[in-house]
Amino acid sequence: MYHALSARELGDLVRSGQASVDEVAGEHLDRIAAVEPAIHALLSVVDARSQGEPAPDAPLAGVPVVVKDNICTTDAVTTCGSRMLERFQPAYDATVITRLRAAGARIIAKSNMDEFAMGSSTENSAFGPTRNPWELSRVPGGSSGGSAAAVIAGEAPLALGSDTGGSIRQPAALCGVVGMKPTYGRVSRYGLIAYASSLDQIGPIARTVEDAALLLTVIAGHDPRDSTSVDAPACDYTRACRPDVAGLRIGVPREYFLGTERAVADAVRQAAALLAEMGADVEECTLPSTDYALAAYYVIAPSEASSNLARYDGVRYGHRATSSSGHAGMMERSRAEGFGREVKQRIMIGTYALSEGYYDAYYRRAQQVRTVIRREFDGAFERFDALVTPTSPTVAFRLGERTEDPVAMKLADTCTIPANMAGLPAISVPCGFHDGLPIGLQIIGPLFSEETLFRIAY
Repeated sequence: MYHALSARELGDLVRSGQASVDEVAGEHLDRIAAVEPAIHALLSVVDARSQGEPAPDAPLAGVPVVVKDNICTTDAVTTCGSRMLERFQPAYDATVITRLRAAGARIIAKSNMDEFAMGSSTENSAFGPTRNPWELSRVPGGSSGGSAAAVIAGEAPLALGSDTGGSIRQPAALCGVVGMKPTYGRVSRYGLIAYASSLDQIGPIARTVEDAALLLTVIAGHDPRDSTSVDAPACDYTRACRPDVAGLRIGVPREYFLGTERAVADAVRQAAALLAEMGADVEECTLPSTDYALAAYYVIAPSEASSNLARYDGVRYGHRATSSSGHAGMMERSRAEGFGREVKQRIMIGTYALSEGYYDAYYRRAQQVRTVIRREFDGAFERFDALVTPTSPTVAFRLGERTEDPVAMKLADTCTIPANMAGLPAISVPCGFHDGLPIGLQIIGPLFSEETLFRIAY
């Protein structure tokens, strides 16, 4: 069955002529039809059989890929999980989509997500929640929950997500797959609908570390259309996938275990002990500013969202109310109808933090905390090649369990947010189960250390 194979295996079959692109795409479309009624991981499906033949040496020849629905695609609407963009048909492909197509991949679907990437459970989607394939009463994480659920359910071997405060890694942990947030600037954001521009990054989700490395190899690289894109040399990350961690120095920061479920903490410490058995030098360390990352993030990210989402006014972009009184009334009503509750809350928080008289007290201070966090990581990486932590403090929680408790919901990202604040690469890999639900291990590295992270993750 093709849907049970890795991207590497599928590409090999297509390139060798043992399988056709249409056969691979057709079976994955059948798989989608079979499992979607239960999990609702996807918002739209594309007939990947009509996308032509890949080049004979294409690295992702015929491989189906699910794309988070905040990444622009010309052959499918891009909704951001919001009524505001329910009928938005992009006129161009995002850079990552252009690179996927050039590599022979087949875009097979757009995945469900928390509206405008604001959430940790994929319950904030305007089109209904996604369910965790391991247990349908549980969330898949967010905001890239649809992408992670689609991969573990066999709807595609690869998916793209976006990560602003953990939105790739946290759902990867809760769904038992591999998810990486690359270094800020490693992957082009051109064609990614912005949430918080200084934090957002596109990255891979896959069932294996090698597949995640393969996908990052395809999408990474400088893009002159993205002013935040870093002009760094291209790399074949799959070469880092070898079982060798001897001599690597790995830190285990104790702050990341505070408030973590006992079973999660135990599984991560056991994984760290295994790395030590394999020859790594593993040592406990401290990052005291970790406690302030969550609060600073929830000032900076909503502030940037307030600015980025101001364009959705019913005139230039987005849903337009059909009945209103005057221009101002139309704009007000369009935004009220188009945005969901969580998005409205974050816009209001961000607007308040940026307002006269409060900018210094909130936004400027949050940016100062961000600098302290970045410097603290710099100090840690003078001693260590990487840090190992839990990805999520808990396994997947129940649908509806935290929807009325915004603090509890946001605490789901306590382990992932610091890496975004510092622009660092981080990867989540499965490291066990608790009550039949996956546990995620996070590995954080210094800037542009993706090769080291893939080496440890593999």
